[in-house]
Amino acid sequence: MDKTRSQVLAESARKGVAAGVATAATVTAGVIIGWPAAVVAAVPTALIGWRWWKHRAENGIKF
Repeated sequence: MDKTRSQVLAESARKGVAAGVATAATVTAGVIIGWPAAVVAAVPTALIGWRWWKHRAENGIKF
């Protein structure tokens, strides 16, 4: 079943917030714990960010 445009935009907003929170957590881990923790935390952050960008591209949402 297809989603409405408003549902797609709401999902994009949720994914964008998740990507932003993950990025902030990675930076915080890097500052507080050190760069090795930031490197480890960057992997899932990059994955979440990639999924958000891909979702926006697949649904024709402009930046």
